[in-house]
Amino acid sequence: MHGARLRSWFFERLPITAATIALAAAFFAVIATMCATPARTLPSFARQTGQPCGTCHTDFAGLTPYGRRFKINGYTNGGGQYRTTLFPFDDSTGDSKKKWVPPISMMSIVGFTRTATDLPPPADPNAPNNNITIAPLSFFWGGAITDHIGAFAQLTYNGAPSAAGVGNDPFVHAWSWDNTDVRYADSTTLGKMNITYGITANNNPTVQDPWNTTPAWAFPYAASPFWPGFGPAAPIIDGGFAASVGSVGGYVYINDLIYLETSVYRTLSPGAQNALGVDPFGPPGLFGAAPYWRAAIEPHWGPHWLEVGTFGMIANVHPWVAPGTQSTATFPQTDKYTDVGFDAQYQYQGSNFWFTLRGTYIRENQKLDASFNLLGAPALTNELSEARAYASLAYGNNNRVVLTGQYFNTWGSPLLSVDTKGWIAEIAYIPFVSSFSPGWPWLNARIGLQYTWYEQFGGTSVGASSNNILFAYIWLAM
Repeated sequence: MHGARLRSWFFERLPITAATIALAAAFFAVIATMCATPARTLPSFARQTGQPCGTCHTDFAGLTPYGRRFKINGYTNGGGQYRTTLFPFDDSTGDSKKKWVPPISMMSIVGFTRTATDLPPPADPNAPNNNITIAPLSFFWGGAITDHIGAFAQLTYNGAPSAAGVGNDPFVHAWSWDNTDVRYADSTTLGKMNITYGITANNNPTVQDPWNTTPAWAFPYAASPFWPGFGPAAPIIDGGFAASVGSVGGYVYINDLIYLETSVYRTLSPGAQNALGVDPFGPPGLFGAAPYWRAAIEPHWGPHWLEVGTFGMIANVHPWVAPGTQSTATFPQTDKYTDVGFDAQYQYQGSNFWFTLRGTYIRENQKLDASFNLLGAPALTNELSEARAYASLAYGNNNRVVLTGQYFNTWGSPLLSVDTKGWIAEIAYIPFVSSFSPGWPWLNARIGLQYTWYEQFGGTSVGASSNNILFAYIWLAM
């Protein structure tokens, strides 16, 4: 059934012209030329650890067990040809004799998008269809700061806004902070148990999580700027307040088996968000202390790793009194969002491949005392659920080909009209994922072809396929 829909999309709904084919061929020819050098994940991590991409990633950004432990250890593991930190306190590894290079990287994605229907006018600055885009350029600090403190910190350049884009909105910025996780980590023993413990400060719930089952690092790792997403609504823990909050939390990892974390989030003031390049009116309001929790157990035997866990967040949000007016006044009453998630992952490492299965379910209960009284919500209480099932085969230890499929389903109370479900299929190529070659460890790349099709969108199956989208991309980091 889905195959028939895919064929119909290609041969009936979206006839591709010879010019489009030629353009796509030229695009991938450029990609092939650029990717003759080796690929890693953030090159700064590769320089610091001396490890190839395949040690930490099944396919970036998907993590292996080693990659998860690198993150839990605070991004401080060394072993590469360069000094881990500028001023190492512990020189037992001889780091002081090595050259220090700041752990800085940069990244961008060049993509070609074909949508099932033309973009509505006015499409400027984009064409009605067949768009080639360059995603915002991101800069990273990725690696150790001291022996026990490290960071994954992202700063994104969106391009100078046009006068038309700014209009009367003072919160349009060229620069903004992005996913950021700064952490302290150390280890000890309790009897025969090894314990890693740490503190994390971050700006996006779940960005600190070491598994790819939670929202911040979930598939798809790259998406078209025209992608409709998983539907018109999502639980707030799924990016609802990304980059608009700050948090501090603590975690422990017991005997390479049990992971426990608690954090407290708080929205930054509108002025602070503006100073960091964030539009404070993107989220639905402001909240005070919002607890976040995470618990996971990951037994492993031989080449098998199995993870089962839960996570969640409770936020009492003060909605804007006059949204759309640039007024920062909020309503004294709150809307209460309670998000509870459950996740599982299985990974198998073969002699020349990784096989990964993931499942995630998030349930959000909404009690909208403020919004309902403001006539901004159709009902006082609502329920919203999100489920995803993922399978991936990453084949090849040197040049890696990754086949990925994902089913997604979002549904909720009838008055929300959010029910959306569909499929994503992707084939990606990561050159020189494990082998060393002349440019290592300064470059990184991922080439992908991704297709999303919808069975239902926004509460109806009528016209759902008009949201289908084809996306070809190259993801470059250096």
